Amino acid sequence: MKRYLGLDLGSKTIGIAISESGIIATALETIRFKENDYEEALNQVERLVKGHQIHVVVLGLPKHMNNDIGIRGKISEDFRESLIKRLSIEVILWDERLSTRTAIQTMIKGSQRRDVQKSKKDVLAAVVILQNYLDYKGANPC
Repeated sequence: MKRYLGLDLGSKTIGIAISESGIIATALETIRFKENDYEEALNQVERLVKGHQIHVVVLGLPKHMNNDIGIRGKISEDFRESLIKRLSIEVILWDERLSTRTAIQTMIKGSQRRDVQKSKKDVLAAVVILQNYLDYKGANPC
């Protein structure tokens, strides 16, 4: 059975979600690194991929609402290429528009305090990204 890792890449953090079943995504952790130090981020993702025996990485691709890819999107594309070169693993870019907003709205509905929302938004956004991909994949077997 394939294992999946979902990533929400930011400039100082990466939210990480995992699916060992290929059906349900769960929160794993938030990785912190020095601002724009993507080499350190790659090292930490590599550790997780190897430690959890991941087969597929689903990386959030931030797009503008008009579907353009900006600077953050280009960073995600470069990060994807680095992961592929380093780990020889399948890395899927997945449209992440509104994933952070969805994560925060979910926490608000659950009456989470603002400090909790801030600390968990990245990992929950990764869950949203990965779950959206898994749902799509389940409805459209690849």
